Amino acid sequence: MPMEDKLKNLYLLQTTLSEIDKIKQLRGELPLEVQDLEDEIAGLTTRVSKMEEEIAALEAESKKNKGIIEQAQLAINRYNEQINNVANNREYDLLKKELEFQELEVKVQQKHIDEATAKIHEKKELIDACQKTIAERTSDLDVKKAELEDIVAETRMEEEKLREKSKGIEATIEPRLLASFKRIRHNSRNGLGMVYVQRDSCGGCFNKIPPQRQLDIRMRKKVIVCEYCGRILIDPELAGMQTDKPVEEKPKRKRSTTKKAATAKKAAEQPEEAVEA
Repeated sequence: MPMEDKLKNLYLLQTTLSEIDKIKQLRGELPLEVQDLEDEIAGLTTRVSKMEEEIAALEAESKKNKGIIEQAQLAINRYNEQINNVANNREYDLLKKELEFQELEVKVQQKHIDEATAKIHEKKELIDACQKTIAERTSDLDVKKAELEDIVAETRMEEEKLREKSKGIEATIEPRLLASFKRIRHNSRNGLGMVYVQRDSCGGCFNKIPPQRQLDIRMRKKVIVCEYCGRILIDPELAGMQTDKPVEEKPKRKRSTTKKAATAKKAAEQPEEAVEA
């Protein structure tokens, strides 16, 4: 395929994709708002799941602590029975130390249980708040999705036609050139990967294009990109744009200086002739 046809097809692809971008712009910020709400709900749901796992772990730890307390209480009861039947002070002191240790163990485990209970209560309150927020965000999401679906339904047929058209055009462009064009288009803020020359400037960044480069663009022999923004440049006539050619002004006729000088000399001599007469 000649380079001229390649450039023409590439620009046709650009205009088709620009039409799709305009349709997307009609949706405004709704897609972003829907995505943000979905992300927020997912984050809150994950947080609730994590807190529920933490509550389950705290409850399991509390259950374990209660088991330790029960064992300590049994030991205390047993030591209290033994302390009444001691034979000497040494046994009494040993039993007394064991009683103190078990009583201290009960206090420590009860403290852990109280701390776990407080944490569980706090996390349950956070879960309730998160679930309330999830319900509110879900309601907002349903409204936003309904609005977005209405807008998409209005433009779905047109967008599908444009997408089919763009796929057909892409099939006529060589893969390497198409990949370069898509990369440039992805990096540009306005989605323009190819622009035509406007008033001796790039149609994308509006920087001046040197005359020699403009001549190369008009020759249509190779792909030329803007040295400032990297967009592919195309001749406006090839892009189907009519350019107003500057109207050349006709040069004004100038009276010769010799004629002016002769007239001035004649006017100067007339008074002298009148005096002589």
